[in-house]
Amino acid sequence: MTGIPWLPVSGGILATIIILAVFVVWRTYRELKSGFPLQDEMTMRIQGKAAMSTYYITLFFMVGEQLLLIFKNEAFPLLPDFDVGYLLIAVMLVQGISFGLLSWFYARAMGSSEDED
Repeated sequence: MTGIPWLPVSGGILATIIILAVFVVWRTYRELKSGFPLQDEMTMRIQGKAAMSTYYITLFFMVGEQLLLIFKNEAFPLLPDFDVGYLLIAVMLVQGISFGLLSWFYARAMGSSEDED
């Protein structure tokens, strides 16, 4: 991860954050103006359950990464080291993908149990 032109990358990250912030504010304003609630109770419950499960999955994944690093350093010290940037990217991917999948799974499971009653 060396040799990256950090000034353009930092500018791109800043532009992305600003664009996302403007989109979120615009969407929130539009939903408030329409009179519809931003989230209902079921959506908040699904997202809360998915967020808590994602927290535990990410925590266990990071503990697993640390155990892998300790095992590598103690048992196989001659192997090349892992780059920290790639480990952080892996954590972010696990967190994002698990939240998306769990939100979808809980929405489907809670929606189907409501329909069967």
